[in-house]
Amino acid sequence: MMAASHRLVRLIREALQEDVGRGDLTSRALIPPSQRVRATLIAKQSGIVAGAAFCPKVFRLVDRRIRCTIVRRDGQTVRRGQAILRLEGPARSILGAERTAVNILGHLCGVATFTAQFVRRARPYAVTILDTRKTLPGLRILEKYAVRMGGGQNHRMGLYDAVLIKTNHLRTMQCGIRNAEFGMVIQDAIAKAERIRPRKFVEIEVTHLREFKKALEAKPDAILLDNWNVADIRKAVLLRNSALRTLHSALLLEVSGGVTLRNVRRLAATGVDRISIGALTHSAPSLDVSLQVVIP
Repeated sequence: MMAASHRLVRLIREALQEDVGRGDLTSRALIPPSQRVRATLIAKQSGIVAGAAFCPKVFRLVDRRIRCTIVRRDGQTVRRGQAILRLEGPARSILGAERTAVNILGHLCGVATFTAQFVRRARPYAVTILDTRKTLPGLRILEKYAVRMGGGQNHRMGLYDAVLIKTNHLRTMQCGIRNAEFGMVIQDAIAKAERIRPRKFVEIEVTHLREFKKALEAKPDAILLDNWNVADIRKAVLLRNSALRTLHSALLLEVSGGVTLRNVRRLAATGVDRISIGALTHSAPSLDVSLQVVIP
């Protein structure tokens, strides 16, 4: 938690430096140093709040004299025209931090709102909506937080906290083993991954039912069906459900690739356990958020 807090502060400082640089020329020319204002961060669209908890840090890193009051907390619904945050303090400082705060808040609210739309569409099926590692460099911890605020859950945070054996891993292994049959490579990969200590969650990506059957025999924690058609996904679910009678633990099925708001309910209805969606973070439209100075 402490490390995450330090990363967040560093990220905000870099964003502020990128925007403010050597100083806000416009505010310096127009506004006296002593002038104070009240301002409100409002939503210009309805959505799910995410990032309100971080906005006070943006303003206080610019000027500790700025008072911030959170009106709507992360995970709550906000309607068009409603306040998310109220501010009071030196005018130059508030205006200097405005763009950085609005950019972060708008982006994270957008991720949370987009995630919530997928979560709603997937109901009433018992499926978990997951994000991926398709995040903006440096913003992963914030974007994955926003996914949780929208009702989704996080896939692995990075390469370091779970094993996901993908097709390129298997092909690379096959390159090093002369005359290797691909099914044997799949089972060898799972066996090697499960020997990692401390034990990590092991998932493997397969491209068709023949590979799926080989992976099923090796009993990983999860099997990823990437860009599969619905008919084959249903067949995989039936095979998994039949195999559960002999497995000592649950084996999760995950679908990814080409998931949209139009087809997510149909995918959820197949009986898979998880649907991972890169678009939650890489294609979520920002929520329109604005800072408005309050005129007395």
